[in-house]
Amino acid sequence: MENYKKEFIEFMVDSQALKFGDFTLKSGRKSPFFMNAGSYVTGAQLKKLGEYYARAIHENYGDDFDVLFGPAYKGITLSVAAAIAYSDLYGKEVRYCSNRKEAKDHGDVGILLGSSLRDGDRVIIIEDVTTSGKSIEETYPVITAQAKVEVKGLMVSLNRMEKGPGGEMSALDEIRKKYGFEARSVITMGEVVEYLYNRPYKGKVIIDDSLKAAIDQYYEIYGA
Repeated sequence: MENYKKEFIEFMVDSQALKFGDFTLKSGRKSPFFMNAGSYVTGAQLKKLGEYYARAIHENYGDDFDVLFGPAYKGITLSVAAAIAYSDLYGKEVRYCSNRKEAKDHGDVGILLGSSLRDGDRVIIIEDVTTSGKSIEETYPVITAQAKVEVKGLMVSLNRMEKGPGGEMSALDEIRKKYGFEARSVITMGEVVEYLYNRPYKGKVIIDDSLKAAIDQYYEIYGA
């Protein structure tokens, strides 16, 4: 596993963006883990988060894109942080773009925040986590309605590795099949478990035998 992935796992735990326990997801599923990018709230955290996204984007997509699109609302912060980090790490200026929930009819009018979208733009969508793919269903029409763009792919922080709404493949695989672009993640839940299982971190074992059994049981039902 690459060092930046190990660092990212520790960063998620330290920031309490990745939690373990008993959670009820929007889908109604009872999950032993929960990911929330809204937990990144300080300048230092957002700087690091942007860097991890930038590294993963560069590793998976190279420099072959022009715009990072972050769906409202959490995606706004993610796209800004990643665009700044991409400039710092790789010396490439990419634009950030996000959408409003409702179009603005005065001043800075329209549905978009940040950069406009132009014909020929190559776009990467950036999100925190995708469980059902519903956000992409809402986002993709917004993007393609603005200009003749090419969506190069999607980047999320964590691939939960569970079945999407179709019930046969993961949500990310469903997105690939439906829209025809790649869907990647900074880290997968499998890598999280591999790294943290029975490994002391700051004097504590985060994923012990009991939690590992609960995660395994969850994946027996919902794993893709």
